[in-house]
Amino acid sequence: MEQRRFSGKGHWYHETQSNHAQADVLPLVPEAANVEDRFLLDLALPEKILAQCGGWLTPARSLCHQLFPLTTPVTRLHTLSAYDRLSSALTVAQACGVQRLCNHYAALLAPLPGPDSSRESNRRLAQITQYARQLACTPDVIDQKALQQLDEVGLTLYDAVLINQIIGFIGFQARTVAVFQALLGYSVRWLPGHHIQPHTLPNGNVSGQPMLPAVEIRFASAHQLESLARWQAAPALQRIAPVLCHQPALLDLTGALLSQLEDETPPNLPTLAAAVELLTRSPDRFSAAQFTPLTEAGLTAASAINLLVKSAFDGWLDRLSVAICNAE
Repeated sequence: MEQRRFSGKGHWYHETQSNHAQADVLPLVPEAANVEDRFLLDLALPEKILAQCGGWLTPARSLCHQLFPLTTPVTRLHTLSAYDRLSSALTVAQACGVQRLCNHYAALLAPLPGPDSSRESNRRLAQITQYARQLACTPDVIDQKALQQLDEVGLTLYDAVLINQIIGFIGFQARTVAVFQALLGYSVRWLPGHHIQPHTLPNGNVSGQPMLPAVEIRFASAHQLESLARWQAAPALQRIAPVLCHQPALLDLTGALLSQLEDETPPNLPTLAAAVELLTRSPDRFSAAQFTPLTEAGLTAASAINLLVKSAFDGWLDRLSVAICNAE
């Protein structure tokens, strides 16, 4: 669906994400598309902090390029276009309410040609947008029917794995950016109008049989087999790795990010619980008011960042579990 502009106002909004009210338009900042660091969006961070977080930042940055390549060929088995990917990213960024992230994905999306104006294309984009918003904000409503609706509008198994990774990753990116902005003492900025309050994930571990089929070993590629053998051994990925390895390059980077965060994250502390709760529920409200008490309690800035980022990554994995596995 094509983007719309309002002459003289410099505003942009996405049709499927609006209620046609002027109060809901999102300011378009074209320069936000031009960043060297597509993960941290060129935040001016101390070199010492960047070095101390470099282990997990490397796979996180690589994921940006894997999920949002400059060219995205569409095939019979991989039908998500660049527009589909960036539209979903913007939906999740808006749900999280982190202005810098919204500006970035809106600026990347704006110049792209949208899908044709047929009823089928409109329904497809609307269904993808609804799914992205639900998994980002109310993951407890994601069930077999939600995945079936994606299948009905033409998404393949590979697309389903990819869209779930995109949604989880953008939520992780939004919360990571919020943490670094808090470190820098940036004031909280609310998005005008279109804000969706994120919800907490369902209590307890999601378990049950996968709702998406695992890779069939007899038909798996060498890369898929290697990725599965490596990452199914990780407890956090054990149940979802057989499905995620339909996209083995993404699974490898997700696993590498997990390994680095586990290696660099100190033991959890009680003083962290107030900060983690707000970051999980409302990353747009996370600020120095939550970050500073952690360093005052004795944590180094790098340790506080790693703990908070690990909590954001856990939210990503939890959403993948919700989307892939049936809850008991």
